[in-house]
Amino acid sequence: MPDLTTPRTVTLLGSTGSIGTQAIDVVLAHPGRFRVEALSAGGADVGLLAEQVATVGARAVAVADAGRAGDLRDALETRLGAAGGDVEVLAGPEAATELAGRGSDVVLNGITGSVGLRPTLAVLAGGSTLALANKESLVVGGSLVKAAAAPGQIVPVDSEHSAIAQALRGGAREEVRRLVLTASGGPFRGRSRDDIKKVTADEALAHPTWSMGPVVTVNSASLMNKGLELIEAHLLFDVPVDDIAVVVHPQSVVHSMVEFHDGSTIAQASPPDMRLPIALGLSWPERLDVVSPPCDWTRAASWTFEPLDEATFPAVGLARAAAAASATHPAVYNAANEQGVAAFLAGRIGFLDIVETVERVLAEHDGTTAADVTLDAVEGAEHWARARADEILARS
Repeated sequence: MPDLTTPRTVTLLGSTGSIGTQAIDVVLAHPGRFRVEALSAGGADVGLLAEQVATVGARAVAVADAGRAGDLRDALETRLGAAGGDVEVLAGPEAATELAGRGSDVVLNGITGSVGLRPTLAVLAGGSTLALANKESLVVGGSLVKAAAAPGQIVPVDSEHSAIAQALRGGAREEVRRLVLTASGGPFRGRSRDDIKKVTADEALAHPTWSMGPVVTVNSASLMNKGLELIEAHLLFDVPVDDIAVVVHPQSVVHSMVEFHDGSTIAQASPPDMRLPIALGLSWPERLDVVSPPCDWTRAASWTFEPLDEATFPAVGLARAAAAASATHPAVYNAANEQGVAAFLAGRIGFLDIVETVERVLAEHDGTTAADVTLDAVEGAEHWARARADEILARS
């Protein structure tokens, strides 16, 4: 059992999103284990953010939308009375980055999208453990993030990478043959490209096993999320992309596997519940007690595995190519996809246009060598990719 006498201080970035709200569930379920110092959110729901501040007792809060700062202060006063004035409020696009670097024991980055890169770098510079749910910051930042991180400073929160980190405890790094990422297959598993040409946003958002935010859910439907996770696994665990396999596992109980040179495969299994990898991210390398229900071995169950249909879902292959092409191709991969997802959710393009646009933008990118990568270079590649994707999407 973890030592409960010294609570870990925690900052939660993206606290009103799916990851952030579940992280608060974990904190509240383990009183005395954590002390939440600060929260940040975009600002779409300042009422919920103020409620979270009151619930966990945070003394600082950041909102990315500077225009909502006044609303947040009002909500804090409504929720906390005069004590609301004692809560420090930061506002603007750099507010989360400032909180991230203040040195909490653990900072959970649950921000969605590449906007999480600067907070990720701030966490690492501040010496905190980074519980990383914002895969995009690692995918986009690549060598910058790896260079900034001390050994063991990044703890993955994605269920797949958490599973791999757990399985890697079963052997030495040199004994690993390959990593195996599992994918649910999303709502369109088993369907052809012709079948999914005219699917709607509502259909794409109907994930069969996971409850996530809209961007991640659409990414799961297109398998772009698995492409991002492949690049993330490559960077986190220093495994070549050719040694990372993807297999479809519709039940989402086996979260990923590590295959060793002797033929053994170690898998991590649990019912689909993000509270488990979130809890591990906050408490690593210790485990908390009773985070989520385990598998019920008294009931019959079947787990199935099938090959990925890369003809229908080419996003994973594009991720492999992007990771091999240059240090900035993964940033372009992510940025073009974010523009495509936004256009799809707005009803301006079809589902297949998302990945097709990513492919076109990647093909036009010249790339930057790892030796020449800077934050400006990465953000410049992203800016170009978004603009070019928007041009292509406008003609779709």
